[in-house]
Amino acid sequence: MDKIKIAIVGIGNCASSLIQGIHYYRDKQPEDVIGLMHWEIGGYRPGDIEVVAAFDIDQRKVGKDVAEAIFQEPNCTKVFFKDIQKTGVTVRMGRIMDGLSDHMRDYDDKYTFKPADLPEPDKEEVISILKESGAEILTNYLPVGSEKATRFYAECALEAGIAFINNIPVFIASDPAWAERFKEKNLPIIGDDIKSQLGATIVHRTLTDLFKKRGVKLERTYQLNTGGNTDFLNMLNRSRLVSKKKSKTEAVQSVAAERLDDENIHIGPSDYVAWQKDNKLCFIRMEGRLFGDVPMNLELRLSVEDSPNSAGVAIDAIRCCKLALDRGEGGILYPPSAYFMKHPPRQYTDNEAYRMTEAFISGSWGGKLNEMPDRRGWERQQAVAEG
Repeated sequence: MDKIKIAIVGIGNCASSLIQGIHYYRDKQPEDVIGLMHWEIGGYRPGDIEVVAAFDIDQRKVGKDVAEAIFQEPNCTKVFFKDIQKTGVTVRMGRIMDGLSDHMRDYDDKYTFKPADLPEPDKEEVISILKESGAEILTNYLPVGSEKATRFYAECALEAGIAFINNIPVFIASDPAWAERFKEKNLPIIGDDIKSQLGATIVHRTLTDLFKKRGVKLERTYQLNTGGNTDFLNMLNRSRLVSKKKSKTEAVQSVAAERLDDENIHIGPSDYVAWQKDNKLCFIRMEGRLFGDVPMNLELRLSVEDSPNSAGVAIDAIRCCKLALDRGEGGILYPPSAYFMKHPPRQYTDNEAYRMTEAFISGSWGGKLNEMPDRRGWERQQAVAEG
């Protein structure tokens, strides 16, 4: 098979885990594989992914080979595959815009970003780099709250004529205006806000769906998360959390038997604990009533290494995006977006999304890839989500 050529924006912990994983699984045999939802998708294996362009703003990464940059501070995720040969791909200076929260400058350098003292590229330069690299897909790993920067790179993807995977909670795929632009250019897009393989959101959704299917009335719930990576440090600025909180909350509300009032549901990042590094602790509590109107409650503690937890999902999203390119399909990829993302254009239960994605991979899914509510319909959906 040909290589799947990707460009990455943001060479942080998630990109590090993704690239380590590409190399870790490259020489594996199917019987030895642990930790992937799919070994092959359309004939493509994880090792068929190749990074051909990369952008970051940190002086410890810019100018270095990707294979070296992924292990630089402030990255702190677990190293499970260190022996990566130089790729020949140099991390280029990206656009800062709103990708750096001011409060992060007050922390020790090993925890935060150190912007490189280099000229930032304009749109034409980024587009040129993408085209010359041969990239087919641009995958976005900017910090939460990077609204302007995400739209800048989505624009660059459109003008460079490549697909876009939006892993963060800035609404691109789930915004009809952006979705229509990718549809017009027949370019695939998957988004928004990547789910972990077995993380807080997918576990919370599964339990919420279980309550519904078993006839238990869910009355109130919370999900509290702490971590010590740059993502959690960045999110101490609560103004950057608007879309993140909406994305995580709607992911749970969408599978509940009936929507909870705002005061009865709290979901979102809670605090930054430096020594946790890339380990994420999640605490979920659910209160409800079962047979005979008898009260019950459930409490769960989940500990996961945050970035590897999403890397396998990203590998599947990239390969699904490549399938669409091979088939000449553009616009929103609804099944992969619903299965891999917290805030897809349309929410489905995880069972439904799984079946749709398997059908998409096999080529038997009969849905229309370019269906999307009109702008007014989308605004009504957003209003409901916001209460």
